[in-house]
Amino acid sequence: MTTALVIAAHGSHLNPGSSAPAFAHADRIRATGAFDEVREAFWKEEPSFREVLRTLTADEVYVVPLFISEGYFTEEVIPRELRLEEWDPAAWDSDGTSADHATFTAGDVGATVHYCGPVGTHDEMSDVIVQRAKSVTGDPDVGPGVGLAVVGHGTKRNENSAKAIEYHADRIRERGRFAEVRALFLDEEPEVDGVTGHFSTEDVVVVPLFIADGYHTREDIPEDMGLTDGSGEWETPATVDGRRIWYAGAVGTEPLLADVVLERALDAGADVETASVGAAGTVEGSR
Repeated sequence: MTTALVIAAHGSHLNPGSSAPAFAHADRIRATGAFDEVREAFWKEEPSFREVLRTLTADEVYVVPLFISEGYFTEEVIPRELRLEEWDPAAWDSDGTSADHATFTAGDVGATVHYCGPVGTHDEMSDVIVQRAKSVTGDPDVGPGVGLAVVGHGTKRNENSAKAIEYHADRIRERGRFAEVRALFLDEEPEVDGVTGHFSTEDVVVVPLFIADGYHTREDIPEDMGLTDGSGEWETPATVDGRRIWYAGAVGTEPLLADVVLERALDAGADVETASVGAAGTVEGSR
């Protein structure tokens, strides 16, 4: 039996960097040899969700959405475009953060498709957020005496958008590694504006739970936190209200996220138990 992995991401007609994490993680996983075929697919770029299954010859396909939360794209757009017969969001039996996987037949090509939950709600994403804090500070022991802000978009149109951010903030807080952990948002309370008011620590690490760097992570969040005056440039760390702010940029660019993609496929039954990309982005095993 042959297997394929599809990494399904949003992409953008306006931001060429939007698709970069999907290509980078696909390359890392391709190098492990864990799958016979690895493809990227996008909503706003080529190859599209609608076409990607036609480019594969594998008997079984594992589709992992490179999205943060369960919602419109993971529950409606991707299953529809892949033509997953009998798809229903209830198949995930999720509370908004617990989607695992479900198996269907793609209507037009007849392939067996294991449709996985988004990477953003997988438990291992908490480790990626911590790794992002290590990367931006250059300190593998970062945590004691330091505050951590996990920042998401948030929207009243999709309650699951905030659930994913709060889920990981709660998990990291329970570990007791950081002095303080907060979930903050762009479009709902508590907002990332005035980030220093949410912490008592001198140092605050800010990790946006976004897949790619773009308008929100390069302009909105830095401006809201007072890191930049609109020039699009800032120092790391930057001093705001007497506190040092370590702004990490999108968590989706962290190499360790490739291991979350592998974990999603492993949970769905893929034979990838020994494959790993690792925090440094280097292949540590193969099938």
